[in-house]
Amino acid sequence: MFEDGKAEPWGINRRRLMQSVATAMAVPAIARATTAYAQETLAGSGQVVVFGYGGSWSEAFRKFVLDPFTTATGNKVVEVLGDNAEPQIKAMNLAGRVDWDVAGITSMNYVAMDKAGMFAPIDYSLWDAESLKGVAEKDRRKNGVVMFSAGVVLSYDERAFPNGGPKNWIEFWDTKRFPGPRGLTGVLGKQCIVFALLADGVAPVDIWPLSDDKIDRAFKKLDEIRPSISKWWIAGGEAPQLLINRELVMSSAPDGRMISAIRKGAPLRMVWSGAYNAPVLMTILEGGPNRANAQKFVAFLNRAQIAAGYTQGTGYPGPNSNQLEHLPADLVSMLGINPENISKCVVEDFDWIGQKRSDGKTNADHIQERWLKWKAG
Repeated sequence: MFEDGKAEPWGINRRRLMQSVATAMAVPAIARATTAYAQETLAGSGQVVVFGYGGSWSEAFRKFVLDPFTTATGNKVVEVLGDNAEPQIKAMNLAGRVDWDVAGITSMNYVAMDKAGMFAPIDYSLWDAESLKGVAEKDRRKNGVVMFSAGVVLSYDERAFPNGGPKNWIEFWDTKRFPGPRGLTGVLGKQCIVFALLADGVAPVDIWPLSDDKIDRAFKKLDEIRPSISKWWIAGGEAPQLLINRELVMSSAPDGRMISAIRKGAPLRMVWSGAYNAPVLMTILEGGPNRANAQKFVAFLNRAQIAAGYTQGTGYPGPNSNQLEHLPADLVSMLGINPENISKCVVEDFDWIGQKRSDGKTNADHIQERWLKWKAG
C-alpha cells in the first residue's frame, strides 16, 4: 500500500516519505519536556509491539517517539514493519492469535474492523489534562484515536502562473483562464468525486453523504476535465515531481509531499481550499500481548511535545493542536492541523464511508467500483 505504485488512501508513499522538515532540531528538548510526566504515570517494564511503515517514516518514528518512550518509561518498543497493517491484523484475528499491540488503521477500514471487535478501548484515564484538551473529542474514539491526518490538496507550478494560480477546484476546472496539462489522483475515486462536486458548486458542508445522484453529478463534471488530465498519478511523489519538471501546471497532491518540496525550494504552491482530509487511527489490538504498555504508548504519543516531534520527523501531524506551540511558524502555516487550513478542508466522513449498503458492500467499495468503471470507460 505504501510502495511506489501501490495504492493508499491519500496517495502518500511512506516508504519514501519526506525527509524530516527539522532533522537538525534535537530531540532531547522535546523529550525532556514530557519525561517527568511519563516517569510518574507511564513507567513500567517489559515491551510493546508497534506496527510501523518502514523507511524514513520509521527512522523518524523511532527518533522522535519510540526511543524517547523507552527512555522515559523503561518500556522497550519492538517495531514490526509492513506496507499496511490491516491484512495482517485480520489474519491474526482469524487465527486466534494476536502478536502485535498497536497499529495505525486507515479510516476506510477502521469502521468495519472495529465492529468486528478487533480493537480494545483506549484508556483515556492515562492521558493528562493537556492531551485531553489538545486532542478534540471527535478524534478520541472509544476504540481508536487519530494518529495523524493527511490531506490531498490542489497544487500548482508558480512559474506557469506568475500572476497567481487557481484558488479552488472551480478554477482548477477553468482551462481557459488557467490553461495547461493537469493531474489528479488515480488511486481512490472518492477524492476526485469530492473535487468534482466542489468544482460544480456543491458547498463543502453538503458533500457527505455521497449519494448516487451526487456521484452521477460528479462524473458529469469529471467528464468535462478529463481531456485536460494528462496524468492520473498513483505514487505520492509523482504529483510534485511532475509539477517541478513542468510536465503539469497543476494537480492534486499529498500535503506532506508538497510541504517537503516547497521547504526544499520548489516553486510550487499548495491550496487548502477544498482539500480532502482523512485520518489514520491508532488502535490497541484486542488480544495483544502487552495491553497495559500499549495504553501507555498511546498516551505518550499524544502529548503535545511528543506530537510535535512526530510532526517534525514525518511531516504528518497528529491531532494534538497544542503541538503548534512547539513547531516553527513557517511549518505551522503549511500544516493541515492549523485551524485556518483545516477549516477549508472537506474532512472525510469515515463513519459513512465504512457503512454497509443493502447489497452488503461498503460505501467505499461502491464508490470505488463506480470510479474504476468510469476511469476505464
